[in-house]
Amino acid sequence: MTAVATAPTSTTAPASAANTSYPAVERAAVDASARGPVLFLFGNGILWLMLATVLGLITSIQLFSPGFLADVPFLSYGRIWPAFTNTLSFGWCSLAGLGVTIWLLARLGRVQVKFGSVIITGAVFWQVGLTYGIISILAGKTTGLEGLEIPTGSAVLMLVGYLLIALWAFMLFSFRSQTAPFISVWYLIAALFWFPWSFVMAHAAHVLPNVTGVVQSLVAAWATQNFTNIWLTSIGLATAYYLIPKVVNRPVHSYNLAAIGFWSFIIFTGLTGAVRLSGGPIPAWIVTLSIASSIVLLVQIVTVTANLVLTMGGQYHMVYHSPTIRFTFFGAIAYSVSSVIGLLASLRSVDRLVHFTQFSNGQTQLVVYCFFSMVIFGAIYYILPRLVGCEWLSSSMISLHFWGSAYGGGLVALSLLVGGLLTGSALSSPESEARFVQVMDISTLLLLARIGGWLMMGAGHLIFGLHFLLMLLRIGQPGGEPTLFAPIGEEEKH
Repeated sequence: MTAVATAPTSTTAPASAANTSYPAVERAAVDASARGPVLFLFGNGILWLMLATVLGLITSIQLFSPGFLADVPFLSYGRIWPAFTNTLSFGWCSLAGLGVTIWLLARLGRVQVKFGSVIITGAVFWQVGLTYGIISILAGKTTGLEGLEIPTGSAVLMLVGYLLIALWAFMLFSFRSQTAPFISVWYLIAALFWFPWSFVMAHAAHVLPNVTGVVQSLVAAWATQNFTNIWLTSIGLATAYYLIPKVVNRPVHSYNLAAIGFWSFIIFTGLTGAVRLSGGPIPAWIVTLSIASSIVLLVQIVTVTANLVLTMGGQYHMVYHSPTIRFTFFGAIAYSVSSVIGLLASLRSVDRLVHFTQFSNGQTQLVVYCFFSMVIFGAIYYILPRLVGCEWLSSSMISLHFWGSAYGGGLVALSLLVGGLLTGSALSSPESEARFVQVMDISTLLLLARIGGWLMMGAGHLIFGLHFLLMLLRIGQPGGEPTLFAPIGEEEKH
């Protein structure tokens, strides 16, 4: 379905390429071999998501009411916020993303997962390191660098765990029986190579004696940008490139567009980190290079968006029926929106307006939650029935999860973006004092909206977690027919 040959000779693939040459018995054997490690990664990732939801709600309340939990040092905003970001990024996003990665590499490579206990061991190491890191952050023992708050000892444990998981992922790729690589595999392999390089270099560089002051901030900005824009985005796009063609039963629209988007992504994304330091005391050419790279990435944004939208062409009614498509297509649109906003925010004229505001947190919310997390939700809804042997129990629970996550995540992102624009506009106005008072009144409403958004997301996550637990207990509908929001063809009656 999603195959992209190394040297494609046409712009589309035969619609039946994946189905006719991949027997159901072989698929079932691959799924059975991946069941243990993938369920372990998904289950633990969801537990971290629950913790991140609580921490995120606390931070949003503290911005509205600074006195909330102010007398509890380890729950102060300065500690809760980095604990939240690391819990969401390294707990939920990375573990769930690795679960999807292992399953996709096994499925697309047509190779069974051997000795899955090694992957589980790696996940345990990762979580021990992350738990130590979160406790250290709450205790006030951090590096003080945004995105690199976890201490070195924690990072080492996490790296050991990652290497165990990544080694098995590369073995799946090496022993694949499907020789022509899929576009999804391109992105996954790129992510698996890029993450350890970025993670190790960032945590090693900031402890070197000659890496101090502004250089440390540059390293942290580079690492943070790489985490969201390469690690998470690569896994998210790989998942979308697999799920959308698979569920709508159509090939990827264009091999050539996929290749253009991939290589522009690989070449230029890693150069965009310094846009976060625009106006800071670093050489201007570094920032200019990052801005130019962000602009060039418009090629990747257009090609990926066009490819996914055109692949959906004529099948948009599947958003009405399929939970997987509804979550994944929402995430794909959020990716395009977040990328365009990121491009505009990289321009110096825009950055001057929003630099010292919540605007950048709104961008991160769009990428990490509205894009990546929504796509991963869609993937879990697709993968889990194939691992446990039954279908999801309730389409209503899935629908409630979607609307809670979509409305809640969108409301949080919108409140941060709008609040950032209003605050930046007020601070840059000649009559800033009067404007600032007005903006603060509006910001109060936006902070309330942010709390409301987190409550909606929290409700959606609780429903999702309960539904996931029921699936683990094999409490669901009989396997065979997927759980849909509505039977195919029902939209024609409305």
